[in-house]
Amino acid sequence: MIAALGINERLRGAKTVAEAQAMTDTLTGLANRRAADAALAGLTAVPGPRFGLMHVDLDHFKAVNDTLGHAAGDAVLQQVARVLREETRRDDVVARVGGDEFLVILRDCDDLGLLDRIARRIIARLEEPLDWDGRPCRISASIGTTVSSFYDDPAAARMLEDADRATYASKSGGRARHTIHVPEGSEGPMH
Repeated sequence: MIAALGINERLRGAKTVAEAQAMTDTLTGLANRRAADAALAGLTAVPGPRFGLMHVDLDHFKAVNDTLGHAAGDAVLQQVARVLREETRRDDVVARVGGDEFLVILRDCDDLGLLDRIARRIIARLEEPLDWDGRPCRISASIGTTVSSFYDDPAAARMLEDADRATYASKSGGRARHTIHVPEGSEGPMH
């Protein structure tokens, strides 16, 4: 009986570890797309707390991989993860959702001024070159943001699409910029 209890406990522990690994990006230690989707689904399933959604897309990342190699690119992604964690709160969700794309879900925050300051700090910090074998790795970031209070019924897919649209507006506007997407007909956040 004691042996069976020990086996059950080890199996529960292994299941917990496997579930955590399934929600984590192995390179950066951030949440992955699956975890970000689950967090967004939880926030949009029922009327809940206000939140901001940032889509961060790195500028000039391909050049780092092409000129300095994939190991340098990996170091850059790990540095980006550190910056994003340091510029957000513990309860926010920071996820790597693609090669050089990240999502930041800022819980209980739809203050556009605050979100803009956070985005600008992230951009400024990511523009600081990372040394790789004596050579600088230079990137920046284009960020698009939307907030749940812009929508009568926030839907994860629509918010992701709108944040992505804002990111591409930042890129086409010259990169290293932050754009807030305000859906047509929205009155903006209510405080």
